[in-house]
Order: sequence, then C-alpha cells, then structure tokens
Amino acid sequence: MLEVELPAERLQRSIDSAVRHLGRRTRVPGFRPGKVPRPMLERALGIRRGDDQATNPIYDDAKEHLFEASVVEAVEQSDLDILGIPAPEWTRFAEGEGAAYRVVLPVRPEVKLGAYADYPFGIEIDDVDETMVDRVVGQAREQHASLVPVEDRGAEDGDYAVIGFEGRHDGVPFEGGKAERFPLRLGSERMIPGFEAALRGMRDGDERTFSVTFPDDYGEVSLAGRPVEFTVTMRELRRQELPALDDEFAQSVGEYADLAALREDIRLRLRANAKDRARHVFADRIIDFAVSNATVAVPDLLVEREIEVMHDELRVRLAEQNIDEATYLKVIEKTEAQLHAEWREPAEKRVKTLLVLSAVADAESVEAPDAEIEAEIERARRRNPENPKLVGYFESPRGRAYLRSTIRRSRVVEQLIDRWLTAHPEVGPVPHLEDDGPAAAAPAGLSLTEGAPA
Repeated sequence: MLEVELPAERLQRSIDSAVRHLGRRTRVPGFRPGKVPRPMLERALGIRRGDDQATNPIYDDAKEHLFEASVVEAVEQSDLDILGIPAPEWTRFAEGEGAAYRVVLPVRPEVKLGAYADYPFGIEIDDVDETMVDRVVGQAREQHASLVPVEDRGAEDGDYAVIGFEGRHDGVPFEGGKAERFPLRLGSERMIPGFEAALRGMRDGDERTFSVTFPDDYGEVSLAGRPVEFTVTMRELRRQELPALDDEFAQSVGEYADLAALREDIRLRLRANAKDRARHVFADRIIDFAVSNATVAVPDLLVEREIEVMHDELRVRLAEQNIDEATYLKVIEKTEAQLHAEWREPAEKRVKTLLVLSAVADAESVEAPDAEIEAEIERARRRNPENPKLVGYFESPRGRAYLRSTIRRSRVVEQLIDRWLTAHPEVGPVPHLEDDGPAAAAPAGLSLTEGAPA
C-alpha cells in the first residue's frame, strides 16, 4: 500500500493547469481558446461546486495529472519493482487544504533461487550407428527412384496408381465421390478403410466394383457409418525402381567421390544433429531444474499479461500465414475468451519459468543488448517485407519487450551450458547446427530428419 500526501500549493497548480488545458478544448462564446475565466469554464462544463456528487471535469483532469506525476516520484523513491499502476483511492481532495490518495501497487514477486547450476545430470549425446546411416541412404535412394510400369503382376502395397472412380450410396452418386485421374500410393491409408485393400491384384486397365463403409466419425454426416459402393478403373500402375547402391548413385546425390564418402558425410551430419538435439534437451533440463528448485508466488496480473503474450504469439503466426484472426477463430469454433481460458494453466507455468530465468539472469548479470534487439527487428523486416502488421508488432514497445525477454532467457541458458561444457572438456564441443556453418546443411535430395533414433 502506497499512501501519498500532496500540499495545497501543488494541488492548486494542478487545478490551474487543468483549467488552462480544458479551456483550450472548450469553446465558450466571447473568449479565445485558453483564455476562458474559470467561472465561465465551469458554467460551460456544467460543474456545480457545491454538489460533491456531481461530475467535475476540472478536478478529474487535475487528479489524473497529479497522480501520474506523483506516483512515479513515489515509486522511484521507494525503489520498488512495480508490475503496474492501478487507479488510486483519493482520501482527500480539497482546494486550500491539499490532497491525499492511497494505491495498492502490485510488486514483482521475490524469487528465491535454489540450485540452478550444480546439475545431477549432464549432456547425453545419442550414438550414431550404421543402421541410422543405412536409413538415410535408403531415403535418398527413394528420392532418386524412378517409376516404371507394372506389367507382370497385379497391384501391391507400395505401388503408385492412377485411378478413376465413382462412389454411390443407395445407387445414387454422391458429391465428392468421383474422380477421373486420382493419384494414389497403395498402402498409404489415404482413403477410407478398405478402399486401398480392394485395389490389390488389379492390373492396368482393370475395372472393379466393391463396397466399403465410411467411418462413424466421417466429416460428412450423411455418409458417416454408411456402406458405399465404388467402381474403380486402374488407369496406370507403376512401381518404384530404386537406383543401384554404388558410387554413381553417391555422385548423383552430391559432390561425393564414392559411396563411402557419402556414408561418411551422412555419419558426420547425423552426429551434428545428435549434438544439436542433445544441447536443446540439456537446455530444457537446466530450465526445469532451476524452476523446480526455486520458490515464487505467481501473481494473477503476470498470468493475464502472459496470456496476452501468448495471444500476440498466435497473432504473429497467423500474420506470417496471412490469416485473419477472426477467420481463424471461426474455423476452430472458439471465442477469444475460450482461448484465454485454455491458456491460463500453461501461462502460469510460463510465468514461473520466466520469473526464475529472469532471476538467474540477474544473478549471472546477463542482459539483452539493444543491438541484438534491433538486429532481430531488422531480420523481421527483411523476412517479411510484405507483412507490415508483423513487422509493426516487433517494432512496438510490446514487441521489443518480448524480444528482449526472449533474448535474455536464451543468453543465460546458453551461458550455463557453455560453463558446464568448459568444466567437462571430455564431452567436447556441443554446438547448435547453425553454429557449424554451411557444412551443417545437407545437400539437396538428402534428408536427415528420419536419421534420429525413435
């Protein structure tokens, strides 16, 4: 609770300032703006001095400016970390006597840090074995495979087909149940259950009629749970023919001398992926460790603010995809209030994490330099030249505060990781993929996403 007393002289200066301010905005016949005598201005504004219940725009204006100036002075003198400034309760406001108010200021909660650096765990880097290398090589072969006609057998799972089909319910064709040339990989389970299985054994040019039942939860209510008859014509049937696993294949994938060089490069890249993944997992464990060992009470005000930040993040994602927020809410069939209710629990967790990481950053003297924030904003400008709404968010005070908080959290966690690595030289470097430079990027046609252990 902050209680402030203001002398009569300061109150009078604030009232005189309010008279001049409102006098410039109120037209009174016979007087120039700003030159209206107070009695005439009060009459024009409908002020009745003797009625304490009547509105008084002059007093309201004076209170607003007096509070704004005096509360800032009081907060600066108290050296409190204030989360916000709510409206005050005026306990006295009388010309010739002075004014007084009290206000309950929400203060940033104290975070009592526990252990946040002496981890009972370390960085765990997944091993890269030859099975993982084989898997990536196999993916590359599939990406460079050709499709050849199937002439000596019927359709099997894994084949690529082009079919024509027509579906009928009770003998009547239904909307969306017909196509002339529909591409399909058999066994992909892209169609309703039973449809692809019914195509097995069909040869190029064959026609087949069969019945399947739509799932009970099918999106089209009129077909959900209903049996439907399909007539399908096999227009094309092809199989995948993989390239030979030899030096020529390796050279077609990238600048490799032979197959052994390709496999070694994949091995190195998988190890880089494993280290990047290990660093991210270690960072998450560090954060969980610090938060679980800290004590802090999470105020509702910060939870509400974090919900707004989460809403801002949603708006950023929608803006990146040029999706209107109202359209998005209509599609997901939710209101803004419902979204906010869903976000409350994760927002509370995020606030606690933010408070703890901020306290760790204070303890470690970590800051987010203005230059880094400006660099992030400049990157947003370059990446989104046709999205002024997104760029405008990052340029706003709210967006800058979001960037500063994000950068500071990231810097303190990375600092803790690097300190641990320095203390454990036997682990060796564990960089992020982007820190490894261009060599970390896989050549075109070579995907490493499936190379990680399940």
